[in-house]
Amino acid sequence: MIKEDLLLLFLVIPILLIQSIYLFIDARKNGHQYWFWGIWGLIQCPFPIIFYLLFAKKIWRKLKAGERES
Repeated sequence: MIKEDLLLLFLVIPILLIQSIYLFIDARKNGHQYWFWGIWGLIQCPFPIIFYLLFAKKIWRKLKAGERES
């Protein structure tokens, strides 16, 4: 049981770190609350990146604008 837990831990930690670093850098570049997004990205996955794309980057507005142009 311990071996499987360690293997799972070695898979989850890089995923959380990569997500957190991406959120921190992108939020800082776009003028959002980068500390909030970076810390939240360390805590769980995949909800922080989904909410960042929906509410901070507002991708649904870009998708709707693209549909109107066509």
